Order: sequence, then structure tokens, then C-alpha cells
Amino acid sequence: MEKARRTTLSGALFALICFFLPWVQISCLGAKESASGFNLAREGDHALWLLPLLMIMVLFFGLARAIWDRMPALFALSGMSGGLISVWLMYSERHNAGPSSRLIPTFWTPWYWLGLVASLVVAGGALWFYIRRSRGP
Repeated sequence: MEKARRTTLSGALFALICFFLPWVQISCLGAKESASGFNLAREGDHALWLLPLLMIMVLFFGLARAIWDRMPALFALSGMSGGLISVWLMYSERHNAGPSSRLIPTFWTPWYWLGLVASLVVAGGALWFYIRRSRGP
């Protein structure tokens, strides 16, 4: 059970860090520009602000022993919903950006993909925590 909680918390922290790292890179005539999730949330889709808030919520519920010890369902629910909503927000941001044109090459950096995987790990780890917790010691 402790391993599942640590996995969820590690994934949430990593997804939070990835939010501030470059997600998308644009190249044009040798000039390169990149934008992080923070930049995209500030300049465009304001729903992306939910991503760091949800990960902070997961971290709070996971670090507060009174919550995950007495109410494991609350920690599991926050982890699963926070992880899945973050995945959906990140996927919709990429999907709404459209395909890369040939004139201005755009690609999504490994930090975007790692953040997406970390959000899935948060959801999976929270589910794992709840299944192990509901079985009992």
C-alpha cells in the first residue's frame, strides 16, 4: 500500500514539474521557440491551470496522513480524477493545436509526453492504492 501511495505522489510531483518545462517547440528558418504548459495556460487555454491545481491537490491529500489513513477513498478519488482530467486537458491541448504544417515545423517535446505518462501513473497509482487499501492488511 505504501508503494502505491509513493508511486501516486511521485507521478503527481513529476507531472507538476513537467507543466513548467517546454511542451511544444516551433522552428522557422533556424529560429526556435518553445512554450511550456505554463505559457500555454497563460496565453491560451485557461483550463490548463487545472493541471497544477489538481496535482497539488493530489500531493496534499497524499501527504496528509489523516486523510489517506482515515479516508483512503478521498485520496484515491482525488488521484484518479486528477490524473485523468490532467491527461484529458493535455490531450485536448495537443489535439486543438492541429497538425504541424510543413512551412513551420512544430513538435511536442519529450517533456509533454512524460507529463502525460506521469498523469496516467497518478491515476493508475491511486487506483492501485484504493484496491490494496480496500482489501485490508
